[in-house]
Parts: sequence; C-alpha cells; structure tokens
Amino acid sequence: MDEDRFNMSVRKFLKVVGVTSQREIENAVHEAVKAGRLQGEDKVKAKVTLTIGALNLTHEVEGEIELG
Repeated sequence: MDEDRFNMSVRKFLKVVGVTSQREIENAVHEAVKAGRLQGEDKVKAKVTLTIGALNLTHEVEGEIELG
C-alpha cells in the first residue's frame, strides 16, 4: 500500500464531505430560520455517521452547531 497516495485519497474524500455537508447544513438552517422553525440564536444538535461497508466500519460523530 502506498501510504502517501492513501492519505491523499482520504483527505480528498473528507474535503468533499466537509464542503458538501457544510453547504447542506447552511441551506437547511437558512430555510428553517426563514420558515420560523429556528431563531438566529438557537443551537442544533448534529450527528454524522460514516460507513464503509467493505471495512465493516461505522463511525458516529455527534456535536452541536451554534447559530448565533
């Protein structure tokens, strides 16, 4: 296994995950604020589940996103 190539591939994947996830979260928050379901000072709980079937891997990350 080429460690450098593997590392770069993982980083590339995680960059795409980060960018697309942030975009989705921002859009959903803006829509919820616009619809009155959230206030600008609220906090929302978030959970991400990473799965890689071939590795039998499931990894969850939970946290909180502050809006204001």
